[in-house]
Amino acid sequence: MRKIAIVLTAAAALLTGPALNAREKVTGEERLARVLDGREAGKPVSCIPLHVSRDTQVIDKTAIVYGSGNTLYVNRPHNPKALDDDDVMVIKIHGSQLCRMDIVHVHERSGYFYSGSIGLEDFVPYRRTARN
Repeated sequence: MRKIAIVLTAAAALLTGPALNAREKVTGEERLARVLDGREAGKPVSCIPLHVSRDTQVIDKTAIVYGSGNTLYVNRPHNPKALDDDDVMVIKIHGSQLCRMDIVHVHERSGYFYSGSIGLEDFVPYRRTARN
């Protein structure tokens, strides 16, 4: 009887593992919504200063989020399917700003193989709402 209980416990543990992993998978849109929770969108801008791009977060296949103090700038690029938070982004900057129409080249972190290009679009500022 004890062997049956041990086997049943082990089987239950094995069956709940995949269910937990399936629940943990979050889409890019869901992850972006979490990042922007409590913030309100402002008027899109075509460029942001380079110092804003130091705190950058890539949301897989969705957007690039640039942080600056209380403001987050969200860029939904032309080819978001090439975005992977494990890749390295390479941008050739021409001036002191990151602008719409700049091209981001994406390389795999291991081996540094080229994996695509992304065309930046307008940057939408998100600021905390008064209640947050």
